[in-house]
Amino acid sequence: MARQILTDAQGHVEWQSQPGWRNWQTRWTQDPVGYPTPVWVQIPPPAKPVQPDLWEIHEKIERGELSLEAVLDEIYGNIREKEPKIHAFLALAEKEALCAAGKNLRATKFFGLPIAIKDNICTTEFFTTCASRLLEKYRSPFDATAVARLKAVGFQVQGKTNLDEFAMGSSTEHSAFGPTRNPWDLERVPGGSSGGSAAAVAAGEALAALGSDTGGSVRQPAALCGVVGLRPTYGLVSRYGLVAFASSLDTIGPITRSVRDAALLLSLIAGHDPKDSTSLPVNTLDLGDLSPRISGLRLGLPREYLPKELGEEALNLVDRWCATAEDLGAEVLEISLPLTEYALPAYYLIASAEAAANLARYDGVRYTLRVPAPGVVDMIAQSRTLGFGPEVKRRIALGTFALSAGYYDQYYGKAQRVRTLIAQEFQKAFEKVDLIMGPTSPTPAFKLGEKADPLSMYLSDLFTIPSALAGLPAISIPAGKVAGLPFGLQLIAPRLAEKRLLSAAWALEEAFSGD
Repeated sequence: MARQILTDAQGHVEWQSQPGWRNWQTRWTQDPVGYPTPVWVQIPPPAKPVQPDLWEIHEKIERGELSLEAVLDEIYGNIREKEPKIHAFLALAEKEALCAAGKNLRATKFFGLPIAIKDNICTTEFFTTCASRLLEKYRSPFDATAVARLKAVGFQVQGKTNLDEFAMGSSTEHSAFGPTRNPWDLERVPGGSSGGSAAAVAAGEALAALGSDTGGSVRQPAALCGVVGLRPTYGLVSRYGLVAFASSLDTIGPITRSVRDAALLLSLIAGHDPKDSTSLPVNTLDLGDLSPRISGLRLGLPREYLPKELGEEALNLVDRWCATAEDLGAEVLEISLPLTEYALPAYYLIASAEAAANLARYDGVRYTLRVPAPGVVDMIAQSRTLGFGPEVKRRIALGTFALSAGYYDQYYGKAQRVRTLIAQEFQKAFEKVDLIMGPTSPTPAFKLGEKADPLSMYLSDLFTIPSALAGLPAISIPAGKVAGLPFGLQLIAPRLAEKRLLSAAWALEEAFSGD
């Protein structure tokens, strides 16, 4: 399948949406160059969803009421209209190629339906760049296990979505190929690092997408874009083929328009994989009889997830969530997770240390970008200097320091002990409650360039990091608006309690479907 990208003689990429309107994105030349500022056209906020959900489309095709060609016409119509302004994709299959390949997939379970894949998950059809200059021309010889399992039941890879470089960021502003913009407001970020996947689903450019969640990179962008984002239990979905950022935290998860779609995709990609040493010995995940149910469940609301900085409008919305849950038959209890304040520093020490180790392999010898230099040491140094962006360099420096002789136990070792205490704190909380509820993000989508200070950016994951450190499953669903923008409700469950999590999320999703 060809990349639907036009490149001129000067190495620029051109998207042509309509006569007389162009958005230029500068690609790699001999030296890095800046991005010209285009004139952006405001897209009206997407209504509740642009197209039917994935499961509904699947059922209509099964009954003969809809064709793959009609589905692709709708998706690619949205892409022609919106993609030049949103920039959700780094690579995209041609519609005609998907239609042609789909004819050979009519006998499969999912009829050749397209799915978008975050560009740090390996696919054979497209380059896997991780939104980095260093891997700009890297093509994987194999599919990630999650991708291979989707292909096995008849899905096609529609394209690769934008992200923060090597999944390090919370806004998708740190992509080497330009930022993605939020479909609800083009002046705002879609969240990150899976911002391209979330924006594509929210704008109707994709039926569903896969992202990766290290500290909240599926849930936070889903919350900011008004879609559903699911992080499974660590080890439930194979990491094989996911380019490593922080190996003890990385998890592949679906971004969809509905909880039912998220459950569907999870059931397809979950299960043990001998190629992944961290894969759990769970062969199948039975979600066949899943139904919306929250009655009788005890929901814990941590007071640490409700700081005054949330603002009156957000706090009022949380009160409404509690009232709705109680109306549906659940019991809402206030709980305390006092170690929450230590999760952020512990996470950034652990994740940066693991990133420094994982990214050491990119030396200009074995992978794409190589800058000519007189000696091997200079070649490695210059290749990494030009290949890595500033956020990646920042985290490599922090991680290298945390692992250095004399500081390992003081920083990395202590962070790992705090991580254990956080996991134990969650375990004790789940002795009293069935699920934990709270906001996904402290704020709705913020403006591009607003969080120039790295520390303020890191705070965007304040509510998603603790559960990630504990390896717990969590989901973000759209549940109202703050300042006219989507605001996500997060549910956290005990390990391997995905069925309980999805049932409750589905019930709440139905309650808030009119928002």
